[in-house]
Amino acid sequence: MNAPARPGPVRLAEAARLTPAFDADRLARELAAVTSHRWQRQRIHAPGGSIGEATAIDWRVLPLRSPGGDGERTDPGGPGPVDFAPTPWLDRMPYLREILAGIPAPLNAVRLMALGPGAASQPHCDPKYRLDRGFVRLHIPIVTHPEAVLVLDGAEHCWQPGEFCYGDFSREHLVRNTGRTVRVHTVIDALLTEELVDLFPTAWQAALAEADVLFNRPALRATAFPSPLPYSVLLPSGFTDFDHDDPLEGQLEPAQITQQPGGQLTLTTAGRLLALAPTGDGEYRFAGWSEQRTLTPADDGVLLQVRRGRTTRNRHLPAATTTH
Repeated sequence: MNAPARPGPVRLAEAARLTPAFDADRLARELAAVTSHRWQRQRIHAPGGSIGEATAIDWRVLPLRSPGGDGERTDPGGPGPVDFAPTPWLDRMPYLREILAGIPAPLNAVRLMALGPGAASQPHCDPKYRLDRGFVRLHIPIVTHPEAVLVLDGAEHCWQPGEFCYGDFSREHLVRNTGRTVRVHTVIDALLTEELVDLFPTAWQAALAEADVLFNRPALRATAFPSPLPYSVLLPSGFTDFDHDDPLEGQLEPAQITQQPGGQLTLTTAGRLLALAPTGDGEYRFAGWSEQRTLTPADDGVLLQVRRGRTTRNRHLPAATTTH
């Protein structure tokens, strides 16, 4: 007798409403404190860490958290020489700053994004923001209207001011504003944590408890590095290529971990400088990235870990390839 077939994975909806909702009028009043100048157009964060060209449509950005707290960065950022930090603009929005501080997850970029009248993006996917990679993108609308919509995986959304929303932006989507008024959303890039899931609807919480997703640990304060610095090691080239499908493969290349004057730990390899962030138990992820790939240095070598959802693969580079 054949065993009954196991059910396939549940396909989650393309979007969800989180709790709590926020004071839309208070957010709108704070927006007025940062609109005295014209915001710059959105840029992309290109492979290798470079900043791409500005978008051709009227899609403008005010960065509230960015790499190094740079108030001019309109791209979403990624792994680079500094971690994400608040920009001076966030000081002008104390209520929104309070909201962000209450989100139980490490935050990357946070941007106010203004879609001008008549502007529309091309359909596209943002593959980084996948649950099995441990990334989420959240929205809090501040100013919107029925003619300003998000089309996500074929479904049209017009989230309302003060709502707290999740969208799976790894699916095809576009934004379109056919009205006469600008649409402004707060766009929050975060790492998925079990604590963040508690803000999702009950049905989502149950589904995510069983789904093949990557849960990151909450942000930690830096602790003493477990080995003397500088710390030198050979790493596979794929490990610091964030578009590489197999981070544990590739030619071994020299890398060195050092501590910057401000205390930030960084890894240098192949001419690129990358900040590190502690995740616990001596393990480090790359700042601007999730626990999809981490390294655990020790005196006898370094353990590399790569996660895809709940699956983990390891590679240990022994002391023979590690020098101090």
